[in-house]
Amino acid sequence: MILIAESGSTKTDWVLINHNSQLSVFHTIGFNPFFHDDKLISKHIHENVEFYNSCRDVEEIYFYGAGCSSEELNSVIKNALQGIFKKAKVNVEHDLLACALSTYENEPSISCILGTGSNSCYYDGYELIEKVPALGYVLGDEGSGSYFGKKLLTDYLYNKLPSEIKDDLECNFNISKAIIFENVYMRPNANVYLASFMKFITNHKENNYVSKMVENGMDQFMKTHVCCYDNYKEVKSHFIGSISALYENELRLAAEKNKVKIGNIIRKPVNGLVDYHIRMLKD
Repeated sequence: MILIAESGSTKTDWVLINHNSQLSVFHTIGFNPFFHDDKLISKHIHENVEFYNSCRDVEEIYFYGAGCSSEELNSVIKNALQGIFKKAKVNVEHDLLACALSTYENEPSISCILGTGSNSCYYDGYELIEKVPALGYVLGDEGSGSYFGKKLLTDYLYNKLPSEIKDDLECNFNISKAIIFENVYMRPNANVYLASFMKFITNHKENNYVSKMVENGMDQFMKTHVCCYDNYKEVKSHFIGSISALYENELRLAAEKNKVKIGNIIRKPVNGLVDYHIRMLKD
């Protein structure tokens, strides 16, 4: 049995593949080594009894995760999983590789992530190139859930929101400068907190303020993370993640504006990862 995991900062999708290639699907919170240690990871997996009992005898694990960008960070995830699944060989890779493998169509392309955070890479089937680094929710993450959540809260605190959006925000959330500061500056997982406002933003996606905000964010993503590749006009650009699926129209407008050729738009890359690993098992 092998276990495939695709983890963003908010959620992890796990797929167990048994010896007959039958699939079992599980979900946990997202595990990002920038924000989570091995004890927290172990705690959450042990508390998910169905998941733990189903996977305890797994033989190999492929974990693709946000923040898994160095040996030191990868070891946080690897040590946690090795301590839980003692019989398994554990492989930890960056979520960019998951993005590339799940969208690859046997030709060079740019693969992009638009979820809680954002990032991109160029992949030709052999080599993965990250031209522009991911700077996280404080300095970067253009076009992501945390980016739009930060924009919404900034405009709220600066009294720049349209009255109808401001009123609805205050009606649906216990919100104030003190509460926002506590969640952004004092509590862990500020990026997830910021991205949690995406449901509210999506409820107002027809509002001119929201549509302009999203269009501008998508344009910034294209200019920063796609147009940085010399041949971006010649190759397809694929997109994964909830934001790319929710705002496909705005994404396509930004792509057209920047002469970017859209390829696949996939909400959940784990399905492509599973197909890839099943092919590898058969080869």
